[in-house]
Amino acid sequence: MSGPDRITTTTVGCAALALLGGLVLGGSGAVSASPPAEPKVQDTFDSLGPDVHAARLPSGRTAHYTDSGPRDGVPVLYIGGTGTSARAVHMTDFFRTTREGLGLRLISVERDGFGDTAYDPGLGKADFAQDALDVLDRLGVDRFRIIAISGGGPYAAELAARAPGRVSALHLAAALPPYGAKPAYCAMSDDALAAALKDSITDPRKWWAFPEDSPVRSIPGFADTAYEDGARTYNQRGQQADPAPQVHEQRLYCERPGPDLSRLTAPVYLYGGDKDTTVPPATLATWRQQFSPDRVTVRTYADSGHDVQYRHWDQILVDLAGHGDRTVVCRGAHTQVLPADDAERLVAKERATLGSCAWNK
Repeated sequence: MSGPDRITTTTVGCAALALLGGLVLGGSGAVSASPPAEPKVQDTFDSLGPDVHAARLPSGRTAHYTDSGPRDGVPVLYIGGTGTSARAVHMTDFFRTTREGLGLRLISVERDGFGDTAYDPGLGKADFAQDALDVLDRLGVDRFRIIAISGGGPYAAELAARAPGRVSALHLAAALPPYGAKPAYCAMSDDALAAALKDSITDPRKWWAFPEDSPVRSIPGFADTAYEDGARTYNQRGQQADPAPQVHEQRLYCERPGPDLSRLTAPVYLYGGDKDTTVPPATLATWRQQFSPDRVTVRTYADSGHDVQYRHWDQILVDLAGHGDRTVVCRGAHTQVLPADDAERLVAKERATLGSCAWNK
């Protein structure tokens, strides 16, 4: 081949090679200095919420419970409202990072006839109290704090009266008291009460229907998590929304008088929402009568109804961790936990709002 032909062939070959290289490296014609970064995949699973454990108790009964948080954390017995399962504690996971940072360990024991727990119409509040103590013993927990929500109030009172020396703090959020006037439904027959409850038990969206202006509607996934727990509570064992356990529990709420709490020496925290029509603010005074005034801290909130336990869960966590002299506020774009007097002044001057800044987003 002549010289010019050889030169032409070589030039074309180099051009083709350059084009091929450009295509291989992304079509831009530029040569990459390094290969793409290796995709990252985690080495451990993320939690989907607490596991429900089963434990055979000395009584012969089987208790179902959850245990969330560090094993060496501050033990807190979480007693959910009426119509909730042991997994209802998952509904507070919107502040799980805060809870873990405060070193709190939440333990929840399921009540008679709900969720995984078989229904026994012969059991009462005292039986739950003993079951809870047996579960705590099984977990190696001696002293513990209690947070009771709504219909968990009467059970918390029973437990605190039964083992006052083991309770290091009692927190009652929108909690129904087993003292004072009985609820109006106590005059209804079992059949009438079952009929009144049936629709909302069958459809958890009705049971957990918070008002349109409720702050909990701003929590991502909260409503669906509540609906899921409602479905679990009334259908987990194939009971198909049988109202009998719910009727039984509400009959227990009618029992008077409530237990004597005079032997409880632990600090008591009461939380109430001014707009609460389910457990009205006046019930806080009913609770206060059961304790020495110097041991009670009352927190009431104008922005809350029967959702105060969720709207101010951040403050409840701080209180549970032993920082009851401090208040959670949002100042600017940052959440702070300030001495109570400082926080009160800032809120009064509208330089801060109560609770985490998450509520303002």
